[in-house]
Amino acid sequence: MIVLLRLLTILRVFLRYRLDQILPTEQLSLRIRLLLLPCKLFPTPSLNRGERLRRAFEDLGPIFIKFGQLLSTRPDLISDDIVRELNHLQDNVKPFDANQFRALVELALGAKVEDVFLEYEQEPLASASVAQVHGAVLKNGQRVVIKIIRPGIERIIAQDVQLLLHLAQLVEKHSRDGKRLRPVEVVEDYRITIFDELDLQREAANASQLRRNFANSPLLYVPEIYWDYTCNNILVMERIHGIPVTDLAALNAQHTNMKKLAERGVEIFFTQVFEHNFFHADMHPGNIFVAEEHPELPQYIAVDMAIVGSLTREDQYYLARNLLAMFRRDYRQVAELHVQSGWVPAHTRVEELEAAVRTVCEPIFEKPLKDISFGHVLISLFRTARRFDMEVQPQLVLLQKTLLNIEGLGRQLYPDLDLWTTAHPFLERWLKKRFHPTTLWSELKRYAPEWMEKFPQVPHLVFNSLEQLQNLGEVAPQLQDIRAQLERNDRKRIHRRRGAVIALLAFGGAIAIAWPDIGDAVVRSVDEVTQTDIPVGSYILAAIGVAALWFRR
Repeated sequence: MIVLLRLLTILRVFLRYRLDQILPTEQLSLRIRLLLLPCKLFPTPSLNRGERLRRAFEDLGPIFIKFGQLLSTRPDLISDDIVRELNHLQDNVKPFDANQFRALVELALGAKVEDVFLEYEQEPLASASVAQVHGAVLKNGQRVVIKIIRPGIERIIAQDVQLLLHLAQLVEKHSRDGKRLRPVEVVEDYRITIFDELDLQREAANASQLRRNFANSPLLYVPEIYWDYTCNNILVMERIHGIPVTDLAALNAQHTNMKKLAERGVEIFFTQVFEHNFFHADMHPGNIFVAEEHPELPQYIAVDMAIVGSLTREDQYYLARNLLAMFRRDYRQVAELHVQSGWVPAHTRVEELEAAVRTVCEPIFEKPLKDISFGHVLISLFRTARRFDMEVQPQLVLLQKTLLNIEGLGRQLYPDLDLWTTAHPFLERWLKKRFHPTTLWSELKRYAPEWMEKFPQVPHLVFNSLEQLQNLGEVAPQLQDIRAQLERNDRKRIHRRRGAVIALLAFGGAIAIAWPDIGDAVVRSVDEVTQTDIPVGSYILAAIGVAALWFRR
């Protein structure tokens, strides 16, 4: 009953915002188009399609809001105008009862709030779609925040995800473009992401790793996690005080060096991706603050590390070289790197891919570098490669979304930000460092114990491989003999079958010659068409029989 009511709610919102007009109708099956016909009875809202979709998600509640946020990370699948609108989705969710929050805290900690905290704030600091945050003070005087997962949210998420999955299956089945867009895969990604966000210990571990990576760094500060009070459904971390990164008035009031602030954001991104290979993948403005100290050398503060990303060493290398080759306009190398990395199939014609990349990039690079969007160049590049059967690379999509956030934020802080001026020397240094003797020596030391452990087995493995090759060489002639025998048997079987058919035809022809009336009865229609008294059917069967006997010889 609950599921049915939820379906009716979704249908009502669908009709209210006429979401049928967003669907690519020409690509849908006839059955789905007929089902959508009654939608035309409802008025069309004056909003554009991106606003309609955003408001529909907001009306459907926190789970659909989160799904909309995930869709905004897929510019490879969703149109730009819809992505821009979905980026505005915020978690302005009504907080749940403060007494219930307190009870959940005490249940998670196994103790009364007064026994753990010196002070505890009844009013929430923030209320999001899956969690709520209150302020507190530990017994040692440390100011902290307490984050608790909303009660019953797991059941609601499971129901909504199941409904989304059914809708995705319908789209994939009844849309010509459904398989390319892979809606089922998108929903599965969402399911994994949203359930990962429900594990606060996982988020705490991500925050702890990020904090360690930037320990004593002037670029980024990450709050400390208090593990004695943290588990899968409660997180207690240091309370930070900073200026929201979008509060330009407050930043200007303290004379923040906006150019430096924007450049440091870019530097943080590339440091996370290439130096640490562990990046905060949800760096929207609500999760980023600026420390009030040292406005001339501003420092970022990051919170909410539920979503993080990393790349393989190969992806790191090919991505860095791709970016350098792109901005040098070496499109041949861009095409070659796509093939070498396995992002496009090995059979791809490099010349065709090179021409396609040139067609996309040349108009972009005719602009001044400060006017070029690094993130949009990557999106254009991936979309072009998709024509050559490039599969969606989830780790790269997450990366490009993070880059778009960082770049957009940087341009908001300092409109003349030239991202390439900051990124280019960083990538050059990283590639040189990657092949520096000290780096190679570090890699050798890292993997040496594993190699030494396996080294005694090498002679045995080599001997076994050679023995298998020798056995294969001995077996090969026997396999060839068996194959030849099978082919001979197949030929004999076909020959016998053909002989039986020919004998049957010959027998039929003989009967037709002996008893012409039988042949006429079998193919009386032929006689009727010719309208003659000659027994045509008899002669046709007789001719077939004679021809069969002739070719049988």
